[in-house]
Parts: sequence; structure tokens; C-alpha cells
Amino acid sequence: MAGLTPERIAGLRWRLFDAKKQILGRLSSQIAVVLQGKDKPTYAPYKEEGDICVVLNAKEVVLSGNKLKNKFYRWHTGYVGSLKERSVKDQMRKDPTEVIRKAVLRMLPRNRLRDDRARKLRIFVDDQHPFADKPLQKFIMPPRKVREMRPRERRAAERARKKAAKQTATEASGSTI
Repeated sequence: MAGLTPERIAGLRWRLFDAKKQILGRLSSQIAVVLQGKDKPTYAPYKEEGDICVVLNAKEVVLSGNKLKNKFYRWHTGYVGSLKERSVKDQMRKDPTEVIRKAVLRMLPRNRLRDDRARKLRIFVDDQHPFADKPLQKFIMPPRKVREMRPRERRAAERARKKAAKQTATEASGSTI
């Protein structure tokens, strides 16, 4: 692997991420955590202890909302009036690995360790990869924590009950005087 010597990768885990049917933002935030080493008990912000991440099925990643049409990547060529832009839909058609790479790298802190962390990210369009001889550990995405919203009527009943309890408490304290 270019830029990573055997001394640098000794002792690191090889983490396998499957991007099939995964939401881009949630997937890339988990990858950024693993690249930084924040999932390890020995994490320190000044150390480079993150694991090597291999991402498969980049072409099947999902974006929420209308981001395929409404999100644009913009860059400037350096010439006057040469602001270029490309929608995510066009970028997915051209090179889907770059969409995941940009999302992950923009979640990493902008410091001297960023380039080393970026070298540990390997993204592939489909499920074929050259790291079959490495001990890959499949990363299990943690379940999404969504709290249940109570119906409006139930919340109104709770407010009425609390108000009645408060009134009875004030009446009881007023009658004991």
C-alpha cells in the first residue's frame, strides 16, 4: 500500500465496511471515528492509532432527501470565472468512491494527521478488493437510536394531569394553613 510501511500498519486492525444500502452521512461518520482511533480505549488526539478501513459497494450508497439533485461539489480552477460544479448524481455516475472519500475526509479534523488517516481509507466500487489475504473484521453499524414520539393527545392529557396535580397541591397547602 502506497505511503503505509509495514512498521506503520503493524498492530492495526483491518475494518471492512459494506456501503450497500447505507446512508452516506451515517456511514462516513462511523468510518471517521474508526480512522481516528476513537473507538479504542487508548485514543489520544495527537496520536495516529486509527485502523485501516476498507469500504465496499460504494456505488450502492444511499443519500437521504433530495441530495442527489440538490447537493453540488464546487471547485475553482484558478482562472477568472472558472467556478466548476458537479451534482452528486453526476459524481456517482463518474466515480462513486470520491463521494464517500469527500464525505469522510471532511469529517476528519484538519491537522497534520489528516493525510496519514486518509491513506488508511480504501474504497472500492463493488465487492471485489485486493485485501483478501488480510484479516478483515466486518464492521457492524450500531442501531439508530430513535426515540418514540408520543401522540399529541397523549401529551395533552399528560399536561392536564400535571396541571390538576399542581392545583390540588396548591389547594392542599392553602387549606392546611
